[in-house]
Parts: sequence; C-alpha cells; structure tokens
Amino acid sequence: MLDKLHRFHGLNSLNFAYKKGQIVRAGQISLRYASNSRRQTFRAAVVVSKKVDKSAVVRNRIRRRVYEAVRLETSSLEGSYDLIFSVFDAQLATADAATVRKQVADLLRRAGLTGAKGTKTAASHAIVDQKKSGES
Repeated sequence: MLDKLHRFHGLNSLNFAYKKGQIVRAGQISLRYASNSRRQTFRAAVVVSKKVDKSAVVRNRIRRRVYEAVRLETSSLEGSYDLIFSVFDAQLATADAATVRKQVADLLRRAGLTGAKGTKTAASHAIVDQKKSGES
C-alpha cells in the first residue's frame, strides 16, 4: 500500500486533477495527471467503477494491485503530481503482477513523469527485510 503521504484525502481532493488534468490511456488503464505546485510529492488514486465488476471483492483486488504497481514505481517519479488511475477491464484482477506493473510504468513513461533514476528491481517491505536479516 502507498504511504499516507502519497494518498488523496477528502471528497473534493480529486476535483483539481479531473478539471485540469491531462489523460494518457493504455489498454486496460488510463492515467489522468496534473502538476500540483502546492505539494512536495505526488498523490495517487485508483478508481474502479461498478461497470468494471459488480463485486466489491474484485474491484478492491484490482485497486490493491494497481496501488502496489504504483508503489514499486515511486522511486522513478519526479515532481509533485496528482495521479488518478482509472481501470476499465476486470481482467486486471487475474493478470500477472508484471503485466499490471508494466502497464502502470508505461502510462507514467508516456505521460513524462518518470525520471532517469530507473525503477526498483525488487519489492522492499519492512517485514520481509526483517525476516531476511534475521535468517542470516
């Protein structure tokens, strides 16, 4: 999950990006982004409507998968942007994690939001890192 720093808060916080944002679309996901000079870092939201799937379980699974892909791409994001990912296909619930991450990275690259730093090669997680260091 994304840090609290990188999430939207409040009902009207998405309005700025919806009104002023630009759109990039790739296959099953679209990205609406807007530069936000009032913030130090980016904010991200994932929108999955009931048209995608009636089941809340499937919609939440898709949402978590896209948030994880965004979290893995945070090292390459530069600048302060408001990002809204809209999902159009329920196949993301069963797609490979690499496919979801590739689509998110492609959207960010096409929007010009990624820098030359590159992306993380492996997921880092505090519990996993503690477990690995405890095994040695």
